[in-house]
Amino acid sequence: MHEADFLHEHAMTDEQRAAIAATIWAQENVAFKTVGIDIGSSTSHLLFAKVLLQRQSQGLSSRFVAIGREIVWRSPIVLTPFLPDGTIDAHALGEFIARCYADAGLPQSDVDSGAVILTGEAIKRKNARAIDELFAAEAGKFVCATAGHKLECRLAAHGSGAVALSKARQTCMLHADIGGGTTKLALIDRGVIVGLAAFAVGGRLLATDAHGAWTRIDDSARLVAEDLGIEATPRAFADTAIRQKIVRRLAAIAADYLCAAPLDKLGEALALTEPLPRGVAPSAISCSGGVAEYMFGHEDKEYGDIAKPFAAALAAELSRRTTLPLIDPGQRIRATVIGASQFTVQVSGKTIYLPDPYVLPVHNVPVLRVELDSADTVDSTRLAGAVSARLDEFDLDRNPRLAIAFSWRGDPEHGRLKAAGDGIVRALVPLAVHIKLLLLMIDGDVGKTLGRLLHRELGWPGKLVSIDGIELQDLDYVDLGELIAPPGVVPVVIKSLLFA
Repeated sequence: MHEADFLHEHAMTDEQRAAIAATIWAQENVAFKTVGIDIGSSTSHLLFAKVLLQRQSQGLSSRFVAIGREIVWRSPIVLTPFLPDGTIDAHALGEFIARCYADAGLPQSDVDSGAVILTGEAIKRKNARAIDELFAAEAGKFVCATAGHKLECRLAAHGSGAVALSKARQTCMLHADIGGGTTKLALIDRGVIVGLAAFAVGGRLLATDAHGAWTRIDDSARLVAEDLGIEATPRAFADTAIRQKIVRRLAAIAADYLCAAPLDKLGEALALTEPLPRGVAPSAISCSGGVAEYMFGHEDKEYGDIAKPFAAALAAELSRRTTLPLIDPGQRIRATVIGASQFTVQVSGKTIYLPDPYVLPVHNVPVLRVELDSADTVDSTRLAGAVSARLDEFDLDRNPRLAIAFSWRGDPEHGRLKAAGDGIVRALVPLAVHIKLLLLMIDGDVGKTLGRLLHRELGWPGKLVSIDGIELQDLDYVDLGELIAPPGVVPVVIKSLLFA
């Protein structure tokens, strides 16, 4: 160091040094406020959090990763409001959300980002449209994810803490998220979800109205009543002994699913997906959802439904049938996303395929991540199966855009590229009419070649953008900006769902 530099450094005041340090810190770190809102068939709630992002240290990377998250306020859990015609009361829901912002002391303008997760009844078209209007002013900042059965299974496995627990313990776990109308299963092997399934059993299949009458009778409860020879009427369900018969039958069906026992005709009728793949045997069962609050002793009050007696009956069934330990993974009814990371930004490589630049910009496109074979050859049949297996997690009717993400390793040999393209096209062609825009998001330098191949050789009929140099994961959403020319790149904002 030159003497002048030395003297200049030591001539600085503490305030100046602190200001320089703060400037450097601000260039590498981003702190922001986010909200996660969970709207389901039975309950709704939200939470606010602070998230700290830090720039990755490799070179001049503009990719930020979350290094800290702190939940700063949780709302009460409320029963999702419904109108007499069975649709969600969006006005009452909006008032609840507005009260939460006020009680948390946060103006909407102070919240930088968020995620709204719709499940169960909330994803029905009429309900989803009304809920969308609540967040129309925040459309640029919020991810709004409609979770079908399998995506709900995946979200619950992450949000409950089960995935992290399985990874930390390096063990296989079966996770069950037991809600009001459905139970979502995820088989997790050392932190990787290897199977998903759902069935229509929950703690609010029978519920009372404002006057205490048992008027909410879901289809599953009707089927169980019919199986038991019970008349499915509010008058019949007013009898505690009758409700207990329903509860015991539901618990037996749920235990059949959790313990991999053969299903009877009624159990099969309540399936919402294909059976859970069981290639690995679990060493424990973890539970989340409203019913888990009772199972682990965190709730005792009843809310005009069958959740409490159902929890007791299911715990007794599992104790009788299996020696697997029952684990609380950390988050029960609040298995909720913290929000969406607005500040993870990447820039595409220069080998992009963008035949129609007017399709950009686009916002909030959900990501389907698949893994290609690591060998020299790409198995197009296996790849097609991997993509097809995930497609029912995405609501293409409501959001007709999809991003397929994967990593490309090895040479861009035509045979390998064509096999990869063929697998993707084979999986997507049956749904091509629903996909208005397909994005190929590739970690590797083959974007332009693969995009051209899909259009010109494999006949993909719809609009297509293929870009490389982008790294994405499951449960990401992406925004693509307009082409920047020169240098011929596309900015990509990655919104990653973050969990407690």
